[in-house]
Amino acid sequence: MNRKPELSFWRIWNMCFGFLGIQFGFALQNANVSRILQTLGASVDQIPILWIAAPLTGLLVQPIIGHYSDRTWTRLGRRRPYFLAGAVLSTLALLVMPNAPLLWVAAVTLWMMDASFNVSMEPFRAFVADQLPVQQRAAGYAMQTFFIGVGAVVASILPWLLAQLGFDNTAARGMVPETVRYSFYAGAAVLLLSMLWTVANSREYPPQRLAAFADSTPLTETPIDARKARRSGALWALAGVALAVLIHVFALKPEVYLLAAGVLAYGLALLWLARR
Repeated sequence: MNRKPELSFWRIWNMCFGFLGIQFGFALQNANVSRILQTLGASVDQIPILWIAAPLTGLLVQPIIGHYSDRTWTRLGRRRPYFLAGAVLSTLALLVMPNAPLLWVAAVTLWMMDASFNVSMEPFRAFVADQLPVQQRAAGYAMQTFFIGVGAVVASILPWLLAQLGFDNTAARGMVPETVRYSFYAGAAVLLLSMLWTVANSREYPPQRLAAFADSTPLTETPIDARKARRSGALWALAGVALAVLIHVFALKPEVYLLAAGVLAYGLALLWLARR
């Protein structure tokens, strides 16, 4: 049977190296964005609604990117174009966030940042299955986990480390400290360079060859039951609208509207898929 050849340790290293940058960005976001939002005037009560919006963005972006990356074939392959696009957008978001002049700019940047991280991250998981034979996939995912851990630890201690090197860890009211700003600049550089390293030092199988491997996922797709999708989509969309009405009637906290928006968006996505 035609099976994928095993890859060397360094080829697996190269194809997973971009995960270092992705986790660098996630760690900086998780550790410092609340501080930036408060610096720009967000109250403690406002921060949860801003944070809910970002994971909700990721929840919607991941399945969409996964769907399209399975069906994208370019000169760069089908996964690497998303690595590159996500890296560029993530880098821009990391540069903008510590310099956001207004709260709403920081909030939009947070959404863009989370969406951009997911544009790169979701195809990365499928990249392992595309490139490695079954017996090496555990090693591939373990390598990704290694880079996740390294990126999380280094990025999380970076502001503290910069403070030890003499950078200011405090700032005037309404200003982001040097330690945070330079941490985001460093994170942008690490993310972009690590992703470019993976894009430049990895190769993808062309579709005909990938389809010929016995351990590959078939490149066919199960047709969507349009009638069932329309019915489910309409029910989810109506549930989202009904939830929004209940939130308004009972004067619940504004952040709960995001839950209603997520339910509505899921329903609209199903309706959109039913039309394809």
